[in-house]
Amino acid sequence: MTRSFGTVPAEAIAAGTATDAYFERTRTTLQHAGKNPHVVAEVTADQFPTGAFEVFTGVAEAAELLAGRDVDVDALPDGQLFDGGPVMRIEGPYLAFAELETALLGLLSQPSGFATAALEARLAAPDSLVLSFGARHVHPALAAVVERAALLAGFDGFSHVAAGELLDREASGTMPHALMFCFGEGNQSDAWRAFDEAVPEETPRIALVDTFWDEKSESLLAAETLGDDLDGVRIDTTSSRRGDFRHIVREVRWELDARGHEDVDIFCSGGLGPEQLHDLRGLADGFGVGGHITNRDPVDFSLDIVEIDGKPISKRGKLSGVKDVYRTAEGGHHVTLADSEGPDDGEALLEPLLRDGEVVREFDLEAATERCLADAEAVGFDPLAGE
Repeated sequence: MTRSFGTVPAEAIAAGTATDAYFERTRTTLQHAGKNPHVVAEVTADQFPTGAFEVFTGVAEAAELLAGRDVDVDALPDGQLFDGGPVMRIEGPYLAFAELETALLGLLSQPSGFATAALEARLAAPDSLVLSFGARHVHPALAAVVERAALLAGFDGFSHVAAGELLDREASGTMPHALMFCFGEGNQSDAWRAFDEAVPEETPRIALVDTFWDEKSESLLAAETLGDDLDGVRIDTTSSRRGDFRHIVREVRWELDARGHEDVDIFCSGGLGPEQLHDLRGLADGFGVGGHITNRDPVDFSLDIVEIDGKPISKRGKLSGVKDVYRTAEGGHHVTLADSEGPDDGEALLEPLLRDGEVVREFDLEAATERCLADAEAVGFDPLAGE
């Protein structure tokens, strides 16, 4: 039995039927009128720099969507930060790509939003282990999009098994509260021992320690139960009852150290964002971040024709003419007309993506991560700006 789970199939996306109805009617109208002008279209979020940088990603999927069409495409590199101006430029006969606009923007907008939020969390605790726990907040078909965006922003891992298969990375994670419930209150030690006996040796022994009793009591019990085999404890206390989370973590750390368990790490999860990571980064060894990433609004990209048959054009509120964007040595982002000179020390950011419908760029996640983190430093990206 074939199950769709309510998702649009990949074949429909590639064929251009994952689109808004007015694009189909536009195609019908232009074909009826015998019109198919040569255009340049640009994907932008803001026309001018605003000082609020965001991460650009989804470009590999966009390239796959446009491949085989009669177009030339330039785009920012995967993982590049941007602030105004085009992130992608498409040139060719309008009907070569008209109906792809809806899918194209979706492939870019949501991953870029996820990656920007993930970068905020990553930079809030740069020396800590940070894992993505957000896949449960999105449609399962999007899980790999979330996890890849997190990796691109520098996360150390993620929790989703099927996403790991797509990304060729092993998912991380140990135990949920459900496991503790199945053993029952007072039997926490039985649950931790069973886990220790059952899972592969390479799986970290991280005990969940906030299920029935207070975090300090369960942490000490876990250390007593597993001894030197215990790698760490995880505190997933919800915001509705945890009070001063920093004080709780400090108390657990103190009591573990007082009993000779200095090597037991502390991991925190449960509705954490950059502000909490920044506050706890000197106490906790690692974090799980979910909702901060998946609750982020997509980047509000739009696609607009800026030149038609060689002449500048735009609708009201948008800027006509083909443009270039530059990064300067001090981290500035500049937008200029393509036939104008850029800043003296500026590096042009738009690079060839497709030529005559053929993809001319390779995609490497590790290189994109390096680019993202280096560019974040160059532009002075503030991880707490969204808090």
